[in-house]
Amino acid sequence: MIHFLRWGVLGAAKIADNYVVPAMRHSTDSRVMAVASRDVARADAFARKHEIDHVFSRYEDVIESSDVDAIYIPLPTASHFEWCKKALAAGKHVLCEKPIAMQATEVQELIELRDVTGLVCAEAFMVAHHPQWAFMRESLAQGIIGELKLVEGCFTYFNNDPRALKNNLELGGGGVRDIGVYPVVTARLATGLEPTSVRAEVVIDPCFGTDRYANCTMEFPGFTMHFYCGTQLGRRQEMVFHGTRGWISLDAPFNPGVYGPALVRHRDNGTGETHITTFDEVDQYQFMVEDFARTVLGEKQEVSFPLESSLLNQKIIDRILE
Repeated sequence: MIHFLRWGVLGAAKIADNYVVPAMRHSTDSRVMAVASRDVARADAFARKHEIDHVFSRYEDVIESSDVDAIYIPLPTASHFEWCKKALAAGKHVLCEKPIAMQATEVQELIELRDVTGLVCAEAFMVAHHPQWAFMRESLAQGIIGELKLVEGCFTYFNNDPRALKNNLELGGGGVRDIGVYPVVTARLATGLEPTSVRAEVVIDPCFGTDRYANCTMEFPGFTMHFYCGTQLGRRQEMVFHGTRGWISLDAPFNPGVYGPALVRHRDNGTGETHITTFDEVDQYQFMVEDFARTVLGEKQEVSFPLESSLLNQKIIDRILE
């Protein structure tokens, strides 16, 4: 029986370098054993920075390593499904960056492969592990804003660099897959409900061929959701839940600490007061890694964000991009 999870990392991506691998190192039940990059110099620098013993130039070498129990995949989106399948087929547990696949049918295939192998496979939605969203679920369940009628959200940044992976159509770039997934998943997490209809206006960049703006409307049982996402707009993120007796807004709903502090504001129309709840010094990436490790180590039965929820989210993304 293993007492900590030994990780191998495919690629030296920014999110791995800045967030996920540091979270693994801070965790008491994870060790990062190996990293691979097709740019060996980059892998060497990554390994020195994070004190990783084994460096490879081939992703397959990490997957086949006897020193590795689980694979973390921060590769470009279009590569996720392929390397998830390869890692599972090699007997490794998998944590993969979002979106875990390009379409819902691929997520369904991963569910089937997970069940056949008995391995743990999950999508790295760090927001599912931040306590501000648990607070939101509890607040809405308690009815503190009355009956929920409207959800509004946005997630934007500006990047028109033609060299950026996020602007590369062949690599799975585009705003909906990169950031549009977040308003969708957090609305689902907060309410426990699924949309009954999806409408969207999507603007394609004429140079890149990727979606640079999407304005979306979804009907849920009892409420409507409007959100927009964009890759060529000034940086902004916010989520607002508006009910019959007040509203709740989240200042930094998706990457608090990077965008701004995690502040949840509740306006009570009955008293006229606004209550602010703060969540300081929370590492949602560490919570995500620890949740995954505890599941692999048998301390919990299932990851907090299972592939079944990934499948539902991907179906919505597919409908937006249609």
